[in-house]
Amino acid sequence: MKIGLVTPYVYPIPGGVNEHVRFLYENLRLRGHDVRILTSSHGLQRSSEGDIIRIGKGFSVPSNGSVGTITLSPRYVSQVNAVLARERFDLLHFHEPFVPFLSLVVLHQSTSVNVATFHAYAGFSPAMELGKRTLQSYANRLHGRIAVSAAARHFVDRFFPGDYKVIPNGVDLGRFRRAVPIARWQDGTPNVLFVGRLEDRKGLPNLLKAFRLMRKNGIECRLLIVGSGPQEREARRYVMTRGLQNVEFLGRVSDHEKAQLFRTADVFVSPATGRESFGIVLLEAMAAGVPIVCSDIHGYKGVVQRGRQAILTPPHDTKALCAGITELLANPELRARMGASGQQRAEQFSWERVTAKVEDYYGFVIRRLDAQGQLPPGFAAKVPAAIHPSGQEPRWETERS
Repeated sequence: MKIGLVTPYVYPIPGGVNEHVRFLYENLRLRGHDVRILTSSHGLQRSSEGDIIRIGKGFSVPSNGSVGTITLSPRYVSQVNAVLARERFDLLHFHEPFVPFLSLVVLHQSTSVNVATFHAYAGFSPAMELGKRTLQSYANRLHGRIAVSAAARHFVDRFFPGDYKVIPNGVDLGRFRRAVPIARWQDGTPNVLFVGRLEDRKGLPNLLKAFRLMRKNGIECRLLIVGSGPQEREARRYVMTRGLQNVEFLGRVSDHEKAQLFRTADVFVSPATGRESFGIVLLEAMAAGVPIVCSDIHGYKGVVQRGRQAILTPPHDTKALCAGITELLANPELRARMGASGQQRAEQFSWERVTAKVEDYYGFVIRRLDAQGQLPPGFAAKVPAAIHPSGQEPRWETERS
């Protein structure tokens, strides 16, 4: 099939959604599909780079305790129509389809099969509540809906009820298995690793407080902090004014170095305060064989299993966070058991498996439309045959809140 992956976030700027789009693109290509990525530009990027098609300009805006993107263009409709007429997509796969405005314009003008993946989880969203009536007509144009987790499904279903297939994010297992630990931090001092944007919802201040408590208790370890963001200055000030030793701010790192850091870590900590739909960093830690201490929040429960790959602690609970990290540092056998369990569980989230599930869902949606006589005029490929051991149509379990 000819497939277009639509991301409202400027590709390939790092981020969870763009990472998802990248690996889905690569693995769909490996499965024989002709794939393009539709995105916007940010700065002086070319309008077209190989299989990347750029329409409009992306601008950063505060969103859900983080930074999001809106895309704008004075000629959106004509630009989108020109791209769709030229590319003739059989299927368009929208990632966060309601983020203004690129996805909305493409969805409105589409004559293809339209599938969407919803990545976000935010509890109550005033913007979604206010906009749901306006956006309902766009939601009605979706032929298939995917959510990356039960938390993401529950969030979007509150505003746009319907059938959602839960298909998780994936992880590049090979990258973490091939990575080599960084020698400079293999000096006998245990390493505690944090990876994430330095903003309120990632909970770094709680980890710094827990680390300080550990130091007061005489526990020798090193804290490696990967990421940047609006809380960096505050975090550095906290470390300096409290005289905390063995805290390393590493800033943003390459994918290669990040994998090395995961392999260097003795414990990975994600003290998120909430509003996480999935937790890709947990997958990365498991792929690297690192035991985890993380917050007991909805988005994380579908990724790790309590007591098997991770110790879960209440959000904002500094003492519990300290106790969880301390328990793992004091027990090498527990670390080894949790790390091995994590590597085994990460197999379920390989991009090969995730892409196969997405491709199967494409086929399910297309066959359903074909059976109803509702295939849109832009679909010109062959209708995929159902693949099932019994030779019967597989039963898809779409979930509803």
